[in-house]
Amino acid sequence: MTAVVACRGLRPSLFPVLVTLATIAATHVASAADPVPQSSVREPVTVRLDQAKLLKLPERTATLVIGNPLIADAVVQPGGVVVITAKSYGMTNIVALDRTGTALSEYPIQVIGPGDVTVVLYRGIERETYSCVPICERRITLGDSAAYFTTNLTSVTTFSSQAMSEKR
Repeated sequence: MTAVVACRGLRPSLFPVLVTLATIAATHVASAADPVPQSSVREPVTVRLDQAKLLKLPERTATLVIGNPLIADAVVQPGGVVVITAKSYGMTNIVALDRTGTALSEYPIQVIGPGDVTVVLYRGIERETYSCVPICERRITLGDSAAYFTTNLTSVTTFSSQAMSEKR
């Protein structure tokens, strides 16, 4: 270890002894401290937009904290399983806590775009997205122009409500 110190009134022959004593004391304190827990951060969980993924929580999980619920949502199911639903593009995290508030684990959640074949059509600043499996059909995707998005959402909602009324 090299140290450059300007000390008034300290004899240079004593300085290496003080540095050695300080090093021993620092080493002793570090070894006497509690062992550093291993990182509870897990590998990132990748979820595609508009899809869900299952994740097994650690035993003793009492609380689940979502970093940004606008990016992903989580619903706990019986048996310690959580369903993560992607809501918007981006990166967030989920932290599992026990009853005392101790962090059991942390899961980085990365939300990426859809996995199917899509075509994005730009008309000036207006954007439309089509899902092309096996033929191209309109798709509701974040980032589409407001008129296109609203028209598609209205169509899907109307179709869904009609399907539900026919089942009754």
